[in-house]
Amino acid sequence: MRRVLVGIVREEVDVGRIVEGFKPLGKEGYGAIVIFVGVVKGVVDGLGVEELRYEAYEELAEKVLARIAEEEMRKHELGAVAIYHRVGDLRPGDTTVYIVVAARGRREGFAAAAEILDRVKHEAPVYKLEVREDGEFWVIGDGERVPRPPRPRGP
Repeated sequence: MRRVLVGIVREEVDVGRIVEGFKPLGKEGYGAIVIFVGVVKGVVDGLGVEELRYEAYEELAEKVLARIAEEEMRKHELGAVAIYHRVGDLRPGDTTVYIVVAARGRREGFAAAAEILDRVKHEAPVYKLEVREDGEFWVIGDGERVPRPPRPRGP
């Protein structure tokens, strides 16, 4: 039973439920379930973050997440992969991305989860606007920040 679960979601994901669904893969030799959960940071570069605004081209983003999951599953010989990315206005402490893999062992599982996260950040059409005390910044990939020009006021 090899499976892929992906989605662009607005609410938190029940990781425990995913783990319960992956545990039967232990009978097939998948002895590690590795979980990564991303959380909005309240401080970046020493400056306070008020919120992250995530937007996505949802239909395409889910196709990209599925492609990443399938490719990494083959590459790392995984039993299952789940990738969920939240969208909406998120505050410090809110969850943002979930990656769960069922692997033969821990090394393969951690390597796969790290590669999946890197690919999601660079390939999925999910856009992040960071609102902090010194302005708004589009966040590209692993952390390049591009200032958002101030919006014109009034008519």
